[in-house]
Amino acid sequence: MYIPKAFEQQDFDEMHSLIRQNPFATLVTNTDAGLVANHLPFLLREDGSEYGILVGHLARANPIWQDYKPEQSVLIIFQGVNAYISPSWYPSKQENGKAVPTWNYAVVHASGLMQINEDGIWLRELLDELTNTHEAQFEKPWAVADAPADYIEKLSGAIVGIEIPVSTLIGKWKLSQNQPEQNRRGVVDGLQESSHLNAREMANLVDR
Repeated sequence: MYIPKAFEQQDFDEMHSLIRQNPFATLVTNTDAGLVANHLPFLLREDGSEYGILVGHLARANPIWQDYKPEQSVLIIFQGVNAYISPSWYPSKQENGKAVPTWNYAVVHASGLMQINEDGIWLRELLDELTNTHEAQFEKPWAVADAPADYIEKLSGAIVGIEIPVSTLIGKWKLSQNQPEQNRRGVVDGLQESSHLNAREMANLVDR
């Protein structure tokens, strides 16, 4: 990923926060047929290592868990908030007209060697953890144990677990840092007045 110095994110806590807030990621693996992308939710676990470990699961019918190259790192892309930036928001445009549109965004790339886990107990613990994490937002959260045990056992047999100890973690926060203060202020004001999806969330990030 191309990262100009102004956009480089070096705070691992910020990157971990983005991963946890945007757990649905793109997993890119290398196979004999070329690069393959799959879209999966991940959990980031703290395991005492510098970057943590990403865990999730695949459908057993998905050939990727047998076709990927275990000796090569996989890439997991976590996309955070993003928003279109209009040049009309730059006060400098009124002075010299030298302004063009751009796109602001925050993204994290994680990589590491992917390992397959078919242990039934591990998979059940993962399903409980995934469910509890995402159901916590609801007043009456659903739990895996709410479904019939034989039904869960059958479905669990249709998946395989994946574990990716993260060896590289790279973040890019493109938030108008390369613009003068007056233009950054204009971006914040323009985003706050915009009705576009993610505009206000992006305004908060630029403001920070």
